[in-house]
Amino acid sequence: MNSKTMKELPKEDRPYEKCLRLGSEALSDEELLAIIIRTGSRGENSLELAKRVLAASYPREGLVGLMHMSLNDLTSMKGIGRIKGIQLLCIGELSRRIWKRRLYQEEHAFHSPQEIAEYCKEDMRHTEQEELIMMCFNTKQVLIREVLLSRGTVNASAITAREVFIEALRSGAVNIILVHNHPSGNPSPSRDDLQFTENTKKAGELIGIRLIDHIIIGDNSYISLKERGML
Repeated sequence: MNSKTMKELPKEDRPYEKCLRLGSEALSDEELLAIIIRTGSRGENSLELAKRVLAASYPREGLVGLMHMSLNDLTSMKGIGRIKGIQLLCIGELSRRIWKRRLYQEEHAFHSPQEIAEYCKEDMRHTEQEELIMMCFNTKQVLIREVLLSRGTVNASAITAREVFIEALRSGAVNIILVHNHPSGNPSPSRDDLQFTENTKKAGELIGIRLIDHIIIGDNSYISLKERGML
């Protein structure tokens, strides 16, 4: 039996009409998503497609899981092409940015490795590749800018200190903190992690930008090289 199209559904069940009548806050997650993706696939309306996307989200069902899905994850699903996949990817990114802005308002100063880890862990703990982020700070330890320096293996040969400090100087940073994840879930630093940290620290001392920590994110855990006396 074929699915009903949106026009065949009763008006009170159509997400657009429900939003106009009751406001966006009255819509379920599936209904909100259906409005954004607009069209379904063959034999499936947009509301049914939205339900299927949220049910398949990784690492858990729903909007939180959607935030962690890649474009390949999305486009591998029936009914999700490149355009819809990019739309869904951007929804996840907007959600992450809104969450961070609400949790850490502008002019928020970071004072501990735990704060940095909390700020970064939801973005990084479920990624399948290592990502290296540089957080740039002013003299008051207020975050100026975040820069994705590398995606893939994080080691001394994958990215140079020159690349790090070009971005730091461009941002007007006084201090920087490096943060990267271990997809294995174990945050223990490797020999390459330690070598890269030492190289970056020495380069920063020469130009007057201080590397004050390197934090490694695992699965619901982290290690601060500063706290461990490794920096």
